[in-house]
Amino acid sequence: MTDAWANLPADATGTAAPGSAMTGASVTDSGTATTGTSATDTGTASTGTAATGTGRSATGLDVHLVLDPRRKTDSLEAALRELIRDGRLAAGTRMPATRGLAADLGIARNSVAEVYGRLIGEGWLEARTGAGTWVAAGPVAVPAAAAGLAAADHVVVALHPAAADHAVPDAHRDAAAAPLLDLRAGIPDTSAFPRSAWTSAMRRAVSAAPAAQLEYGLPAGVAPLRRALSSYLGRARGVVADHDRVHVTHGAGHAIHLVGAALTAAGARRIAVEEYGHRQHRDILRSVGLEVVPVPVDEAGAAIERLDELRVEGVLLTPAHQFPTGVPLSPARRTAVVQWAERTGGLVIEDDYDGEFRFDRRAVGALQSLSPDHVVYVGTASKSLGPAVGLGWCVLPGRLVAAVAEERRRDGANPGALTQLALAEFLARGDYDRAVRGARVRYRTRRQHLHEQIERRLTGARLTGMAAGLQCLLELPAGIREQEVTGRAASAGLELAGLATFRADEAEHPAAGGTGTGGAGHPPAMVVGFGAPPAHRFEEAVDAAVHAVESVIAGP
Repeated sequence: MTDAWANLPADATGTAAPGSAMTGASVTDSGTATTGTSATDTGTASTGTAATGTGRSATGLDVHLVLDPRRKTDSLEAALRELIRDGRLAAGTRMPATRGLAADLGIARNSVAEVYGRLIGEGWLEARTGAGTWVAAGPVAVPAAAAGLAAADHVVVALHPAAADHAVPDAHRDAAAAPLLDLRAGIPDTSAFPRSAWTSAMRRAVSAAPAAQLEYGLPAGVAPLRRALSSYLGRARGVVADHDRVHVTHGAGHAIHLVGAALTAAGARRIAVEEYGHRQHRDILRSVGLEVVPVPVDEAGAAIERLDELRVEGVLLTPAHQFPTGVPLSPARRTAVVQWAERTGGLVIEDDYDGEFRFDRRAVGALQSLSPDHVVYVGTASKSLGPAVGLGWCVLPGRLVAAVAEERRRDGANPGALTQLALAEFLARGDYDRAVRGARVRYRTRRQHLHEQIERRLTGARLTGMAAGLQCLLELPAGIREQEVTGRAASAGLELAGLATFRADEAEHPAAGGTGTGGAGHPPAMVVGFGAPPAHRFEEAVDAAVHAVESVIAGP
């Protein structure tokens, strides 16, 4: 093992902030680095002062790291994680730039960048636009059992408050109970966020924005982003999207809330939802006064033929890739739901949450294109980029534009103009397309790995649903209960949910008792998300999921 000293930056005042940092130290033959002074003849590091770029002096702080010369990247990751875990690198500490730390330690800059990316993805570090990388705030303890450590040990996971807001769609989730491994459905890999491209887009947006765009602006969103979305959605998803009908929102949930409130104001009382889906979306619709009526889901998607008998004024669908069963709405039912809307005056809300991620062939086009005057198209940047972007959008029928604008006036929840302008730049320069293509490749590879592991290790189990999105359905062998698999996974520090928890009746009325199956005749199944883990933890998470099923099959 090689002992090394890394030099952390000093703060802007010229005094050493606790754990703050300064780069530029030279490395001695023994692998230790000086802090602004030359090394002594013995090869040890001496701490002193060094001139900053402005000519003022600043004190740097040495941090001792133990690196394995055979595994420099992995050992640097482990060393930094341990420093954060035990408090030697405190929350709010600024980390050195990758170039400076690489020079201090005598390793490649790419290796340091990779380590930072991993630790950011796990929540130990956070990147601040224009301000470098910092030790994340708000550490919380995770039980040792979840980490596979001795009973006396504990793991500290640094959970940034902003990340906690988006860590899971369920608003009732306790962030302090975050698992070590995460295979929840619909969660993207935020460690792959295109930081450099987004930073450049934000810089261009701020530099070019006229003063008028920095004022309060229109509730519907800034014009450059609405135009960019109109162009992108028409090209990539086949959406008929005049920019005057595009509203920028805080996310898909916000869009659904606005449309639901507009429906209620127009006199609607009942809305249909797919039998399986997001509990949060059902709660949102109830919160605006609508009665939520589940519609069965089978291998052809939602049973559209039931809408007439249910006497609903609208329906919320995920037609491109039903969440979470993974089936597309069949062509016959796509036609049928549009005909129902045109005949009855009903409204279809199309949640196209991951329509861009089809792996086996070209993605199914947006349902909205079949009847733009009767279908609201809802999309979000959360899956393609990351929830922290905090932007979604809806494309409205002409008859709803004024009503939704009125709801926006009432709620006053308008996304920040600078973030909107940055996304407009990101779209206009093709960065969004590149991010989608890169994510599509990563998630296709992950799904294939999951499929191979299931085929090789779990006799009687199979993956179902089309090759798309951020999750798939793992049908369990006969006699295996979803709750047992969830429990075994939790004991290993893995969060993994059964299909029944997404079902409208059991999810909202747990006191009625669960069957331990998918419900409605569906065999027991686990909803396996393959987006959430950072790349270096994904195979570990899949192995834990497969082992959880294996252990239930093997018995107590």
